[in-house]
Amino acid sequence: MGHKKIDKQMKQIEDKRAKDRIFKKDSSFLKAEENVFDIPTLKLLYTFSNKGYIRELGGSISTGKEANVFYAAGDGGESAVKIYRISSATFKAMDPYILKDPRFTHIRHNRKDIIFAWTQKEFQNLLRIQKAGIRSPKPIVCERNVLIMQFMGQDGIPYPLLKETILDDESARLIYDQIVEAMRRIYVRALLVHADLSEYNILIDTENMQPVIIDVGQAVTLNHPNAVEFLLRDVENIKRFFKKYGIEEETKDLLKRIKQRTEEDDIISADAEEETEKEIEEKTEKEIEEKTEDETAKQARGED
Repeated sequence: MGHKKIDKQMKQIEDKRAKDRIFKKDSSFLKAEENVFDIPTLKLLYTFSNKGYIRELGGSISTGKEANVFYAAGDGGESAVKIYRISSATFKAMDPYILKDPRFTHIRHNRKDIIFAWTQKEFQNLLRIQKAGIRSPKPIVCERNVLIMQFMGQDGIPYPLLKETILDDESARLIYDQIVEAMRRIYVRALLVHADLSEYNILIDTENMQPVIIDVGQAVTLNHPNAVEFLLRDVENIKRFFKKYGIEEETKDLLKRIKQRTEEDDIISADAEEETEKEIEEKTEKEIEEKTEDETAKQARGED
């Protein structure tokens, strides 16, 4: 395609963007616009606009290694629009989480296909953890590299990250127990492991001091070959953060809490996709025990 034709398409898109008033420009938007809004992405946003999902797209809420999240307003109210950058996303970092996921073994190993699959994966993971009764953004729609979901905040201001929230010892204990319960529900009901859980991927609703789990694109099913490794990493991240508040719990005890089932779980539990829950549990039980024993032995020897 020649430069003149590209320039003509860009002008048409820019004219329509101005006419429909989809975007509100501010400094954060302009900074992110350069490597996010290519022609296919703009066209997709207009499609979403015509369907009422987006009437106005505001400033950037967050900027990550792979995606930008923007505040938006549509017919359904406030939302967050997550756009994965096709041109500059570090898609190779996505490989361990998606190419071994039994749900996505069919995808081709190229940048665009991996990013499109990753967007769909986050949408599906959000659906699963919503069904499991975990507070997280409700997914609305996704296509290609764009995911629209519920905005988590008030009056256009997102909830703060756990890392940014000021806690006293009492509120820290309250938040800790709620996060552990969320991890339990993710594992027992949704049959997932978050795989990147830390103070950077948890928001805090400061009005009622409730955690909100976000950024679940990398979450894997329990039959993923690295599920145990990812679960142990999540556990250690949470332990590390709350240690400064005097909250300490042995890894094996925390894992026991996460794997504990209740009668309600049997009613709500999501369906396993590749293996039955019993088969997955039997498969992972031994791995978890072996890895925790190795970690305990290392600590006893004074190793990192």
